[in-house]
Amino acid sequence: MNIEKEVEEVDINVGGMGAVCHDEGVFFRVWAPHAESVSVIGDFNDWNNDADFLDSEGKGYWGGNVEKAKAGQEYKFVLRTPSGELFRNDPYANQLTNSIGNGIIYDQSAFDWQGDSYRTPAWNELVIYEMHLGTFNKTDPNHPGDFYTAIERLPYLRDLGINAIELMPVFEFPGDTSWGYNPAFPFAIEADYGGPDGFKNFVKAAHEHGMAVILDVVYNHFGPQDMDLWQFDGWHENDGGGIYFYNDWRSETPWGNTRPDFGREEVRRYIRDNALMWLEDYHVDGLRMDMVPYIRNVKANGNPGDDIPEGKTLIRWIHSEIKEKYPYKITIAEDMHSLDSITNELENDGWGYGAQWDAQFVHPVRKAIITQEDADRDMEAVAKAIMHRYNDDAFERIVYTESHDEVANGQARVAEEIAHSDVNNYYSKKRAALGVVLVLTVPGIPMIFQGQPLLEDKWFSDTDPLDWSRLDTFKGFVDLHRDLIQLRRNFNDQTKGLSGQNIELLRVDDEKKVVVFHRWKEGGPGDSVVVAINFSAETHDDYGVGFPAAGEWVPRFNSDWKGYDGEFSDKTVVTVSTQEGEYDGKPQFVQMGLAPYSAIIYSQN
Repeated sequence: MNIEKEVEEVDINVGGMGAVCHDEGVFFRVWAPHAESVSVIGDFNDWNNDADFLDSEGKGYWGGNVEKAKAGQEYKFVLRTPSGELFRNDPYANQLTNSIGNGIIYDQSAFDWQGDSYRTPAWNELVIYEMHLGTFNKTDPNHPGDFYTAIERLPYLRDLGINAIELMPVFEFPGDTSWGYNPAFPFAIEADYGGPDGFKNFVKAAHEHGMAVILDVVYNHFGPQDMDLWQFDGWHENDGGGIYFYNDWRSETPWGNTRPDFGREEVRRYIRDNALMWLEDYHVDGLRMDMVPYIRNVKANGNPGDDIPEGKTLIRWIHSEIKEKYPYKITIAEDMHSLDSITNELENDGWGYGAQWDAQFVHPVRKAIITQEDADRDMEAVAKAIMHRYNDDAFERIVYTESHDEVANGQARVAEEIAHSDVNNYYSKKRAALGVVLVLTVPGIPMIFQGQPLLEDKWFSDTDPLDWSRLDTFKGFVDLHRDLIQLRRNFNDQTKGLSGQNIELLRVDDEKKVVVFHRWKEGGPGDSVVVAINFSAETHDDYGVGFPAAGEWVPRFNSDWKGYDGEFSDKTVVTVSTQEGEYDGKPQFVQMGLAPYSAIIYSQN
């Protein structure tokens, strides 16, 4: 498919949009094709409707310079339309007093990025921590957590071994609590979170601590509340949203009839400008796009009659620019339909995402962990989840057992699902740990949800902050996460294979509920890793398994260690030496001991 042709269709040179600061004031530009005239009002002209009119620039654009305007002043547009006089906030506003207040002129060039030369790690080295800013570190009972309180906890994430933070949406939304998936102003940072400077300070601080920032963006719908975008210049059809939205059957989403018009060139430009702004002006290292099925299809049902082909050409256009300018920055799709096309290359008519959340991992693995009876655990399903990949690339998938969706919406934290109201239960801790082992040892980009290392209970809510006292209470469980992350990132030059493409199932034992697999990059000592996991309450002594190479194999991790939890049995795990004899198609094997609900990771010196 010709990407250049897709770009040409929308590449109108309209210059900077919104309020652009420069040496001779502020240049204001807005798209309002049904307005008869437009003026800008604000602190700079005493909110006089008739003081500063904008010039018609053609194609529905209005622009003009205001010499007296400067950064920090509040402003609005006044649109005179056949529907009456409309007072509207700037769709491109970077800052607002609040979602129903005024825009604030913001100078994108004023922030001091000096010293920020951070580059995103290779994708096969990423370990992602999903964060909800309002609840991550809430220090004031009367105010949500913000960028500055989050910065205080970055050393914790650094010491845990995290090298990428995925932020749930931080755009201006109604009120002061939200998951963030109801953006009223997609270009503005939530005032209660600290506004645009707060976000830039957070990104800079994360980079200083060695962590990338991946931002969750919402393009399948806007709002639906507090939206000045709605019927922006008065025009609409069928009670629809006007110029920024579809005004027919394609407007329907689960969040209201608020799907942007992906076929209208000015709206395409609006979304493209938004995506590139985070990477350029905010130094963000990647984007995670919310619910891509509703960009692909009106009902996300796979029915070709409900497809939105212009949704695909829009995303392909955005990806063509990102890959040209920032090929080291990642884009992630939440699609959950397990389609190779989502992460396939643009040259192969794919959507061009770098990775996608993997439903083929999270659902069977969660089921295996939370199922109460050992006999009902399906090791073949776990094995299939371990081996799944897209386009024959292990790192085109994000693997996890907890995310904001998986621990809410009628579901709970993994440990809570195992023993309701008692996450400090032996079985909860044991089996939750197995999920973490899988996330951090299977092929894929691992992701942990906030509070998971703290053994947080219940379920995710935007009004329930993390309980940081659990950092001491469950120190051992935190250490378990830290040790696994260090192995995943090969801190000690003993487990390089965990960042490699290669995997081989050595044993899938549905009778004894054991799975053993081999991971490697180039192979050999310090590279090849064997992971053995017992999903049953039974102890397996002298358990024979074929191993990939002869010699001694040293245990690097034992999830049953008492240091992780006093209730664990602390079964002795020793270096094992291979014996000659054919097992599992290998000419040598070892005999190991596996404690109940435990995992061991081996490699060679």
